[in-house]
Amino acid sequence: MDEATLQTFGKSLGRCTENPDFLDLFYEHFLASSPKVAEKFARTDFVKQKQALHSSLNLMLRAARDEGSGPPSYLTELAQRHGSKQLAVGAEYYDLWLDSLLATVRMCDPEVSPAVEQAWEKVMGVGIGYLCSRYND
Repeated sequence: MDEATLQTFGKSLGRCTENPDFLDLFYEHFLASSPKVAEKFARTDFVKQKQALHSSLNLMLRAARDEGSGPPSYLTELAQRHGSKQLAVGAEYYDLWLDSLLATVRMCDPEVSPAVEQAWEKVMGVGIGYLCSRYND
C-alpha cells in the first residue's frame, strides 16, 4: 500500500482516537446495524471489547503497511478468534462493521474527506480480506 494512504489513515486514526467517544459511537452504530450484530454482542464486556478494537485498528494498519510481505502472522490469533470455530464472524458482518466504522469516522474526524474515507477502506480492506480468507481455518 502506498505511503500516502497509510499516512492519511494513521493521522485520521489519531484524530478519531483523541475523541473519547470514538469507540462508544462505533459500537452504537455497529450494534444498531443489524439484530444479528446486537445478538453477537449480547454478553460482551465492552470495556475489554473497546480495548481489543483499539488494538485491532493498529494491527490493521500494520497489516496494510506490510501488505507485500505475505500473510500477516500477527493477525492469526484475531482470525482464529473471529473464525468459524469460535465467534463465527462471517463476511456479511464485515460490511456492517466497515460501514459503522466509516460513519463513526465521519463524526469524529474533523478533517474527514473522501480521501480519508478511502484510506480507511483500503487499510481495513487488507485486514478484513485476511480475516475472511482464514474463516474456516
